[in-house]
Amino acid sequence: MLIAGEASGDLLAAELVSALRDTLPDARFLGAGGPKMAAAGVELAFDLTQHSVVGITDVLKNILKFRRLFHELLAMAMERKPDVIIGVDFGGFNLRFGQAIKAYVRANPFSQWDPKIIQFVSPQVWASRPRRANTLARDYDLLLSIFPFEQAWYAQRVPKLRVEFVGHPMIGRFGTDHLLAARREPELPASENRPSQILLLPGSRKSELQRHLPVMLETLKTIRETLPGVRAKMVLPNPALVKLAKSLGATLEIQVGELPWALAESDLALASTGTVTMECAFFGVPTITLYKTSWLTYQIARRLITVNSLTMPNLLAGKTVYPEFIQNDATPEHLAKAALELLQDKSRRTHIQSQLAQIITTLGAPGAAGRAAAHIISLFP
Repeated sequence: MLIAGEASGDLLAAELVSALRDTLPDARFLGAGGPKMAAAGVELAFDLTQHSVVGITDVLKNILKFRRLFHELLAMAMERKPDVIIGVDFGGFNLRFGQAIKAYVRANPFSQWDPKIIQFVSPQVWASRPRRANTLARDYDLLLSIFPFEQAWYAQRVPKLRVEFVGHPMIGRFGTDHLLAARREPELPASENRPSQILLLPGSRKSELQRHLPVMLETLKTIRETLPGVRAKMVLPNPALVKLAKSLGATLEIQVGELPWALAESDLALASTGTVTMECAFFGVPTITLYKTSWLTYQIARRLITVNSLTMPNLLAGKTVYPEFIQNDATPEHLAKAALELLQDKSRRTHIQSQLAQIITTLGAPGAAGRAAAHIISLFP
């Protein structure tokens, strides 16, 4: 049984299913996720990725819906009794699900059903609410990590929890030879300067688009006052968000999916903090990151979060590589100023690309899903 609640987790779960089938061709898969899991042959109770939210405000607005989905999956697990339950990212939901399964098993010691509980992609307990590591240690058989520092972090705090670093799944996911060489060739004669290409990545959730896109569009307008020739496009994960983007005033080119190709031809990105910043880093794209959320979520988060950046490449580097603007600092004026400084300073962009290349070397070799599958299978004698 696999549970993934976001587009990135849906892809990762589908890759894991494929890797598990290589060794266990007769295995059956069920759970909740998205279209990529369905295409991989997972029997889905429902498309959980359609309900993705972020922040306490959005969670509270949808709490009855999530409670219903949670109990539907719990009933499915108890009826079908899978040998393994794998939460793929989506930590808030999946940690509670693993806890509920183990509570049921402990309350029914004679049922002879005691599934292995696994989390693929660590919840960011190292960034906020570190006590959640104790819950993982109590209820989980295996944690599969995609960032190199996490294994040591857990070993220091909950040494009984088995944590395996499998590498970042994007390493090897993209055909590096042709994609990294796909940086757009100059379309103008060598004596002329090619217009800069800016990529807008406002997020994969409706609420992120509503908060980020107006700021990004105003930022782009401000940039063009100084650099009128700048070109821009936006990448969104699904057609439903395209309709929302247009309703928010977007008139630029919008591409659905195929993010690697868009990154390969971009000189600069404006991106929400999160998974996509690692893809920006992989393709060596200088990026300005931002995040805006509700007032309540921000007030709670600023008291819980202990790291000094929400942008993963910055955390991995231990310093600011990508300029980051959070909440009230995420204004068109601030974003445009930072973007113009990068667009007009080639040496600084080159320096950022050099730092990004060093970060990527720490993320392991290709084959994260295969290594994850091997660790899962190793749980069974």
